[in-house]
Amino acid sequence: MRNYKIDILRGISILLVLLHHFNIPYKLKDTWLGFDFLGEAFSTVIARNGNYGVTMFFVISGFLITHHTLKRDKQFSAINLKHFYIRRAARILPCLLLLILGVSILGSFDLKPFMNQAPNGIEVSYPLTIFAALTFWMNILIIKFGWVNYALGVLWSLSVEEVFYFVFPLLCLFTRSNKVFIAVLIGVILYGPYFRSLHFGEESGAYLYHYFSSFDGIAIGCLTAIFSHKYQPNWHYKKSLSALIILSMVALYLYAPIKEVSTWGISLFAFATGLLILCFQHPSETQAHSLLTKVMVWLGQRSYETYLFHLVVLGLMKVAFIPAQTDASIKIILLIGYLVLTFIISAAIEKYYSTPLNSYIRKIFIKDKS
Repeated sequence: MRNYKIDILRGISILLVLLHHFNIPYKLKDTWLGFDFLGEAFSTVIARNGNYGVTMFFVISGFLITHHTLKRDKQFSAINLKHFYIRRAARILPCLLLLILGVSILGSFDLKPFMNQAPNGIEVSYPLTIFAALTFWMNILIIKFGWVNYALGVLWSLSVEEVFYFVFPLLCLFTRSNKVFIAVLIGVILYGPYFRSLHFGEESGAYLYHYFSSFDGIAIGCLTAIFSHKYQPNWHYKKSLSALIILSMVALYLYAPIKEVSTWGISLFAFATGLLILCFQHPSETQAHSLLTKVMVWLGQRSYETYLFHLVVLGLMKVAFIPAQTDASIKIILLIGYLVLTFIISAAIEKYYSTPLNSYIRKIFIKDKS
């Protein structure tokens, strides 16, 4: 049964990312959202740390992949390699290919947000960018050459996830022991903050975009699923603990820009997300009831499509409303329009394209529907 509270977390995560990316070109500090808050503009404090939303995605992704693997195969050593990769391909590739096709078409009309740029003064060919996207090293391309393609830049996080999940089933098979597998995950978690410290504050963004800057979040999600599967915690005080964790996450989010605290901040946020997921296991309610929670669940269930295509919407908006020439009086209207259009397009893609293709690919290549 689907845990709606995890979908709410995904909904919150995608909203943080969307707000962060909107506020980069269209600074909201000159709107009514720019009132003083903790000595800074409220809009800046709320929007600047949207990358924590990606951290939450990584933890949730690690949890769900591990949870479904244990539920399906009972133990890691019994994982079906072929089926695992087919399931990942069925979920990831349809939207990835659609995004690349859409960006390529829009770029052919000489629309700048969809064409390759040279932010570091080094030209990168569009075919190389596509190759990096399809072979999951867009993050390395960005670290080396900058955000070379605005609309395709979001694929840095997909690169991190898919490389981790390429290795995941191999580790399951080769370690064969849950204890060894857990030890590897702990090693990845410990290495994460050390690696980020080596690249602290670098303009390349390696402290955010590199594989080893983000693997620890996914590994924390994996460990969370293992713990939940084995012990199935049902704490009586989980509501109070959840509230405390949420307050701690909000405090960390507001505390400072992620760039200033990346070494330890990302790890703490990931651990807090894992603990929150543990608190959300075995909920007494199985469905959201209030309108707000239903909306967040709806967003969370379409978070992948929303994440991949929101910069297409924002890129087109930047063409129509040049940020440097956009009056503060219409920025809030643009923000609302951006969110609404993104959600409509993402919902249409999910309903009529990605979900049907996902089901079709699994039906064709996986005879065992379990």
